Amino acid sequence: MARNTRRAPASNPSEELIQLATDLDLTALANTLPELLECAENESPSFTDFGLTMFRSEIDARKTRRLERSLKRSRLGVVEGLEGFDFAARPKLDPRVVKELLGCRFVTEHRNILCLGRAGLGKTRIAKAIAHAACLADYSVLCVHAADMVEELHASHADRTFKRALRRFIKPAVLLIDEFGYEPFNSEATNYLFRLVSARHRQGSIVLTANTGFSKWRNLFPSEATAVATVDRLVDAATILRFTGKSFRQPKNIVGAPLEDD
Repeated sequence: MARNTRRAPASNPSEELIQLATDLDLTALANTLPELLECAENESPSFTDFGLTMFRSEIDARKTRRLERSLKRSRLGVVEGLEGFDFAARPKLDPRVVKELLGCRFVTEHRNILCLGRAGLGKTRIAKAIAHAACLADYSVLCVHAADMVEELHASHADRTFKRALRRFIKPAVLLIDEFGYEPFNSEATNYLFRLVSARHRQGSIVLTANTGFSKWRNLFPSEATAVATVDRLVDAATILRFTGKSFRQPKNIVGAPLEDD
């Protein structure tokens, strides 16, 4: 919306252009106009080319600001690139599959991604890289630790804001749930998870990391029936990435002495 402001008349056409851009909330264009006008005087582009340059500068700036807001809302934190990731150390992890996932087609297809394996194998790094790629592709993303999510949903019952809290985890195109099953779920937590997974089923994508395989998930839930129902919705049309091999976090030395194997 244009600003309704009163100011002294511009002293020259260049200044008036900047004022008009500001009034129209074209802030990036207003900031770059002096440089663009100077270049135009030196290079004499066509009116069409100059117009394209002006509007592209505004569009590019808006895309940058939108991406910055999206990354902040995603709560991804620090995201490591995959350039130095040692895929050779993960024999069951196909880099071609990971590359395909970075293209984000899984988001439009509402498919889940399950990263399974012991701690220290790079599950969170891969999951965050995929979620970050989704952010860059202009999809909404939210990253949350499983225990924190359950705690937030539980707390929302006390002040009767559960539906609003649940919507926060349903709304993003991509929900990254880290450390799923690190601790067993009680009956209330199981209900929250089932409702969340059911609401997102075929409606949004879940990227999940877990330190245990499916065979042990039944031990995380109070009843096997609930475990089967939840897993069934998570696995449906999901891409499963299995992480094996030695941990990247292998301890090396303590006070100069190597640790012995257990």
